[in-house]
Amino acid sequence: MSDDIIGGIMATAGREPGRTAIIDGRGREISYGELARRVEAVRTAMTGRPRSGPAPRYGPVPNEDSRSREKDRGPVDGQTGTEDRGSTGDRPHARDQGGTGDRDGTGGRDGTEDRDGTGDRDGTEDQSHARDQGGTGDRDGTDGGLRPGDGVLFAVRPGVDAVVLALGAVAAGGTLVLADPGLAPEVLGARMTATRPRWVVAESLLYTLSGPLKGLARRRGLLLPNLRDPLPGQPVRHLYTGPWLPGVPRAALRLSRILRSPGDNAPKKPAPSPDTPDTLDPTAPDATSTTGPDMSGAGAPDISEISADQPAAVIFTSGTTARPRGVVHTRGSLAAGLALFRSAFPLGPGDVVHTDQLMLGLPALLAGATWSLPGDGDPAEEMAARGATHTFAVPVHLDRLLRRTPRLPETLRYLLLGAAPAPPAVLRRAIEAGPEVLSVYAMTEALPIAIASAREKLAQAEGDLLGAPLPGVGVRIADDGELFVSGPHLARRYLGEDPLEEIATGDLVRIEEGRLVLLGRKKDMILRDGVNIYPGLYEPAVAALPGVAEAAIVGLADPETGDEEVVLAVIPAGGYDEGLLRKALPAIIDAAALPDRIEPLDAFPRSGRADKLDRAALRDLVTRRA
Repeated sequence: MSDDIIGGIMATAGREPGRTAIIDGRGREISYGELARRVEAVRTAMTGRPRSGPAPRYGPVPNEDSRSREKDRGPVDGQTGTEDRGSTGDRPHARDQGGTGDRDGTGGRDGTEDRDGTGDRDGTEDQSHARDQGGTGDRDGTDGGLRPGDGVLFAVRPGVDAVVLALGAVAAGGTLVLADPGLAPEVLGARMTATRPRWVVAESLLYTLSGPLKGLARRRGLLLPNLRDPLPGQPVRHLYTGPWLPGVPRAALRLSRILRSPGDNAPKKPAPSPDTPDTLDPTAPDATSTTGPDMSGAGAPDISEISADQPAAVIFTSGTTARPRGVVHTRGSLAAGLALFRSAFPLGPGDVVHTDQLMLGLPALLAGATWSLPGDGDPAEEMAARGATHTFAVPVHLDRLLRRTPRLPETLRYLLLGAAPAPPAVLRRAIEAGPEVLSVYAMTEALPIAIASAREKLAQAEGDLLGAPLPGVGVRIADDGELFVSGPHLARRYLGEDPLEEIATGDLVRIEEGRLVLLGRKKDMILRDGVNIYPGLYEPAVAALPGVAEAAIVGLADPETGDEEVVLAVIPAGGYDEGLLRKALPAIIDAAALPDRIEPLDAFPRSGRADKLDRAALRDLVTRRA
């Protein structure tokens, strides 16, 4: 496998161009050859120049039989996640109705036509692109071409467009900066200052919601950076997907036009960019590293000419304004992480991976499998219809699914759980649902670290079994029990900081027979009567007792002594009896850690996309009930 994420996917496309790469949320398919063509088209448009050397070949032009099959399945229209679903969303362009533009398979056949019907009728789209096609690319004040290390503010919801745009931007040498909706304006501002994006890649709807309709969006809790001008004084170029809408800059490149004629929208002779400290993480030696020709020279680098040490994405893990904590992953570190996923379970051609998670979908593409993107239907029915063999779920979401659908499709061989600990009751139902159930232990800085089967976790007497470290993952346990991790999949650095050699996980663990066992989070450790209490050591065992659906242990500090009251919060299940629970606790909880109080709750407070347990909110909740 390639040590570069882009090179690996392109190599797969070169081997089997006709194989289905992605099925979108509406069941439409795109081949590996078409995926590679679209990624290359985006790369060309963003760098401002075609590839140096001969164009890549990803197999022959589809014959009439294959075109017929593609038509029957329904074309991917290049607007996944952003297409209009109203009266104008599916009307073909007037010029396409005449039968032109489709003969070469790039117009109506791959879905890149203007399905929204807004592209040219009001004249705005042609005017904006006429400027770009003129070759200057400087109307917006930028130099016209992306340079390795430039930040790319990315705001596209999961779908085919998101995959194509993300891979294309990284192939061009850009570093994705994910626009996280819902953050306070000052936090967003701090992140933009830290990353200084030179490009914005976004859905047209989000331009509208961050511009003309930002008041409406904020009233509904959606906070976005100003996509037209994310950092005042820093010129940016724009690339958008979806129909043209108010708020989209007039000089913005449109994805559907790029895909129709790759390179036509790119400036032909962008001016060389002066060396400035404005690229992402300017102090990092890898921010501008490339083994290909200088970006200011005559030829753009081939995909293979961008170093695996090139930053590919920055993911923020902290919401602080003074010093945003951005995790910088390189193309190489992401590829290493994807290889670890593939080493943990069989994955190859013929498999169908049903997920919206990049870190499971990308290994599917590297392995030559099919990435199936969820739609709006019932997940179990979608997986059955597409013959899914692998899927990923967050425990709380899986719990809801299994309560509706106790048996999952027979084709499903592997069910991966992650993002939060899974209660024993959920693990048991997952096993009964049919597939092999694996729990992934990972963190943003190191994806993944260890994987354990659900059966192994249920058999663990104390603590939460994480599994043996995956091949190549280094682990070190500090004197206080905190786990430190290293390896080729480790993020290169935190934004603006020195390169990482290892990362502190914040988790307290011990090693049993070569396997990691989680005792709890370092910050969640409870101190009572001079004894350290680790909630994670006992919570799985309590949650496995009859009448208990979930359990969590928190400490409430006495403001005068600092000593903590130990509170066991539980979500009751059928047959819950607090008296019986109290009698059962001494057999599974050390005497020094027995709770002072038990609080039954209807539900636990959760936060984030993964609905993780919010322990701070839980402390507040049981404090109010005291």
